[in-house]
Amino acid sequence: MNAIHTHLTVCAAEASRVARSVAPAQLAAPSVSAGWTVRELANHLVLYTSHGLEHRALRTELPEQTVQRDFVSEDGWAKQYEEQLDRALAAWERPGVWDGEVGVGSAAMPATTVASLLVLELALHGWDLARSTGQDFTLPEETAVFVLGVVQEHAEVYRQYDGFADAVTAEAGATALARALAASGRDPRLGV
Repeated sequence: MNAIHTHLTVCAAEASRVARSVAPAQLAAPSVSAGWTVRELANHLVLYTSHGLEHRALRTELPEQTVQRDFVSEDGWAKQYEEQLDRALAAWERPGVWDGEVGVGSAAMPATTVASLLVLELALHGWDLARSTGQDFTLPEETAVFVLGVVQEHAEVYRQYDGFADAVTAEAGATALARALAASGRDPRLGV
């Protein structure tokens, strides 16, 4: 495999660990993502970082019934998320999956770029869910540095579509993950 797949795997494991520790009573609470409950955030995480991850590898659209699904209302949702992440990661191991583009027309991007953005989604929304439920979210420095680079490269586009808030200032000596969070408009100290 390649380094991006390694980062996907690392972030998926950490996001899955966080999901397993979400208590049912926390789902109705507000999340650190403005306007979203923990339930809405968890559903977004499951949809786009596991099902979306697989469908991007397969070059297929997410089915409407999957987009509308309330994953966290299902018994064992965190285990199902972990299993779906495994399927998605396996889909990115298929021959030729890293070649060419994903998407159509002007929305098409190189497969490596799409996979990098999915690393970003796993890391940032995994952190959001962790902080919303009183947990830590940790990544090895090499993966955090990769996430920081992706955030820096794509931050302005994300801001244009309200995916990121304005950048906040990271503390002196902040880790790469803290700098990535700050660059995406998240306060790394939130919930600490």
